[in-house]
Amino acid sequence: MTLPRECSRDEWPLKAYKNLDFLNSDPARNIRVLCEMTEPGLRFAEENVEDTIVLFGSARTKPLKLAEQQLATVQARIQDPENLTIEEARSLHQAKCAVQAAPYHEAAVQLAESLTKWSMSLPGEHQDRFLICSGGGPGIMEAANLGAHSAGGKSVGLGISLPFEQGVNDYIPEELKFEFHYFFVRKYWFVSMAKALIAFPGGFGTMDELFETLTLVQTKKIEKVPPIVLFGSEFWNDVVNFDALVKWGTISPEDVNLFKIIDSVEEAHDYIVQCLTERFLN
Repeated sequence: MTLPRECSRDEWPLKAYKNLDFLNSDPARNIRVLCEMTEPGLRFAEENVEDTIVLFGSARTKPLKLAEQQLATVQARIQDPENLTIEEARSLHQAKCAVQAAPYHEAAVQLAESLTKWSMSLPGEHQDRFLICSGGGPGIMEAANLGAHSAGGKSVGLGISLPFEQGVNDYIPEELKFEFHYFFVRKYWFVSMAKALIAFPGGFGTMDELFETLTLVQTKKIEKVPPIVLFGSEFWNDVVNFDALVKWGTISPEDVNLFKIIDSVEEAHDYIVQCLTERFLN
């Protein structure tokens, strides 16, 4: 009788949870989603992160000095200002828009810095309770993390894998850097811990985050309502006609009270601090 030879460990069948081909396959999508739902929660618990102040806005917003330099570079490359090529016209438009939006970058830095200092100054168990949270990328997101970093505080960066945004910005501590594949899971982590949201001028992503949050508040899916600030009346009044939604009956008149449009860092800081104190610290 021939006995079966002893198998070496290298010849053992591969366990399913070590099989990368399987884990990256369509049938395993639910497992990957569960990983993005579970692992960040464990890390947040380790870092004692429960409450955040979310700042979001355009990834294209630049510091004023950089925006002005890029505009000057674009203008210097134009051969005939009276007969712009399609590419020249587009580059010039984008550069001028960047200069126009640049003050919001500095405002986001200042607001994140002031709110971080306030959070760090809270007494007892509330000290460092409210962390700045951004999408982790460039633009307004980077400004938010930079502001917290400048104040000497930690902040959260919920990054997303995109072909035109590589990695997260440099102002987030390693233990609070995240990169998500699934937008909806990233949104869950944005909203579930948010005790305040501040929307700076932005595009589709900003509108997506803003209106999703407003919908959750409007439909009372959020028990303790976070203050929602729209920073920059010139932008928001130009881009979104909330009064028209009331006129058409698609929202109720009182729904416009779910948010507050603010133009200054000082007013935004005072409003956020007042709301957080009344709703979460008393």
